Amino acid sequence: MTNDTTLFLGQWMRAPGTIGAVAPSSRKLAEMVTAPIPQRGEPVIVELGPGTGAFTAEIQRRLRGRGRHLAVEINPKLADFLSARHPRVDVTVADAVKLPQLLWERGLDRADVIVSGLPWAAFSGETQTSLLDAVTAVLGPNAAFTTFAYSFAKPFPPARRFRQRMRDTFEEVVTGRTVWGNLPPAFVYHARRPRP
Repeated sequence: MTNDTTLFLGQWMRAPGTIGAVAPSSRKLAEMVTAPIPQRGEPVIVELGPGTGAFTAEIQRRLRGRGRHLAVEINPKLADFLSARHPRVDVTVADAVKLPQLLWERGLDRADVIVSGLPWAAFSGETQTSLLDAVTAVLGPNAAFTTFAYSFAKPFPPARRFRQRMRDTFEEVVTGRTVWGNLPPAFVYHARRPRP
């Protein structure tokens, strides 16, 4: 096992409700989740729940030194690992619900893209709503929000509840194709235009 897989698995065993996966996401899933990152300009990219950095690496590859990249990780061990591996990323140990405050502290008021690795189906309906409220509070008018879900969980109530919350929160929600090479297989939600 790689160092990140070992760390990820160890942290999952300690707190499965906050990690939500047993292995880091695949490169293919990372490519699909980060697709909305603009190719030009100085975008503000926020990453929620980066874990060991599967999406972080792809965000950095796409930015190529441009813009700002804030990664919000609640687990201090994972945040330390991420900071050491990606020194150009602004990694903060915090709850994603505090997103508006975290941006304000950095002199930012909007995000161009928010990429989420949070385990949405593991959260209560109340937590899902609080997190989505924090996300929509900082999304710019042409901004995008992307996250993923595991295919096997689609029929279960928490996943259905989250899917409905996404539709209630955004005017546009597009579901991507299943990434079979991920462990377990997953698909991506691309969302735009928060409802007033």
